[in-house]
Formats: sequence, structure tokens, C-alpha cells
Amino acid sequence: MLKKQLEESLAHLKSKGFDTPEIGIVLGTGLGRLVDEIKNPIEAHYNHIPFFPLATVEFHTGKLVYGTIEDKKVVVMQGRFHLYEGYDFMDITYPIRVMHMLGISKLFISNAAGAINLDYKKGDMMLIEDHINLQGGSPLAFKNVSAFGQRFVDMSEPYDKEMCKKLMTIAKDHGISLKSGVYASVVGPQLETKAEYRMLKIIGADAVGMSTVPEVIVANHLELPIVAVSVLTDECDPDHLEPVNISEIIAIAEETEPKMVKLFRELIKQL
Repeated sequence: MLKKQLEESLAHLKSKGFDTPEIGIVLGTGLGRLVDEIKNPIEAHYNHIPFFPLATVEFHTGKLVYGTIEDKKVVVMQGRFHLYEGYDFMDITYPIRVMHMLGISKLFISNAAGAINLDYKKGDMMLIEDHINLQGGSPLAFKNVSAFGQRFVDMSEPYDKEMCKKLMTIAKDHGISLKSGVYASVVGPQLETKAEYRMLKIIGADAVGMSTVPEVIVANHLELPIVAVSVLTDECDPDHLEPVNISEIIAIAEETEPKMVKLFRELIKQL
């Protein structure tokens, strides 16, 4: 069933002109402007792609955009899916499988996250070196998973070392501050309590968010090299915790976005 659905999604996108992209990019909350960098864009709205879920979060645009950046063919997810929207792991990761079938050989992921590491501040960016899955499940836990790749996927290095190293060098060369650390993925949509922030720090998280890990697991299943960056939009200090301000979080993501766009553009150029 999944294979047939993927083939229908693929046929639709190819009919619109989506032709063997090299790089897939997933854009997180407040980080949609990378699509402005795409030359000769072709858009496919999620509600027109067979079997695609629909983005229900008001600040997530729901479309795939195909075109070129730095003379490389890319396909960009402007708007992603989350467990907290009522979707399951298969829905959330369906677009990764579609992009893989289109032909991508690299995957870039961005997200907005809260800083658990108190040395990291609002507006910082963090290269994800590792993650902790606190979402209570796996996108690989289905009966015929072996038809798509190894059931028991190794996750000792889920993020591609070479691309991570390149991105750190690019940041240094362009005077962009890029931290690195461990991303914890929770279900949401509620934000964490003070006690939960303390727990996350104890178990080794530097940042927390509600996405990314399912996509990374499936990308590893498909043997796709991944690089992922969090824009840190709030500081999760349990001893000085202030009520969440979603509009401020979006504003900080948008302010930081040009730096993330610069990093991704330069990395695309070097690949």
C-alpha cells in the first residue's frame, strides 16, 4: 500500500516538472524564506499531491518547491508535519520518502527550538550533532518496513560528519556563530514545565523541539546523509522561566533566518 501511494505522489510531482533533485530541504517554523532563493521555482501544494498530509499549523505554509540554488537542483518542504497535529509517524515522514524517490542524495533540515543549554541564547543557531527521541515511537515500526530498507537501522552517527564539518567551517569563514549540541524531540504542543526542562538538561539535551527526529530516522533508513540546524528561539531556564510568547518565537526565527539561509546556500555550493 505505501509503495503504491508513493508511486502516485511521485508521478504527480514528475508531471509538474520535478526532475531528479539532488538536495532535499525541510524548513521549520519561521524559516520559510529559503524558497525566495530558488531559481525557476515550480510549486506543488500539499493538498494537490496524492496521499500527502496537510500542514495545519497556521505559520507553516504547505507546499513543495522545486528549482535550483547555486546551480544545484533542490526540492524544499515549506511546512512540515508534527505528531501534535494528530498525524502519525508515517504521515510525518511521508514527504522524506517521496523526496528520496524523486532522487535526492542529501537532506538538510531546519527547526525552531528552545535552548536547554543556558550558555546558548535566543537567536543562536545550533548544529545538531545527536538527538534524543522522546516522541514515544518510531516511523520504522510497521510490518513491511524491510521492503524499504533495513529494519534495524544503525543510529550511532545519524548526522553526516562531512556535511556537519563543512557547515561549521562555513559558519567560521562567514563570521556566523554556530553552536553544536544534542536536540531532544518531544510530542508537544504544550511547552515544557520547569521540572521537564530540568530533566532534559540532566539527560544531556542542549535544545528541545517537536520535530526533526522522525524525519532523521527515516532518512537514515533510506541511507540519506543529513545535516540539521536548530534556530534557538527561547531560553528554557527553569529558575527564571517566563510564559511562552509564540509571536516572539516566530519573530526571533525570522530575524535569524538570513544566517541560516547563508549557511545552507554555501553548503549547497560546496556539495
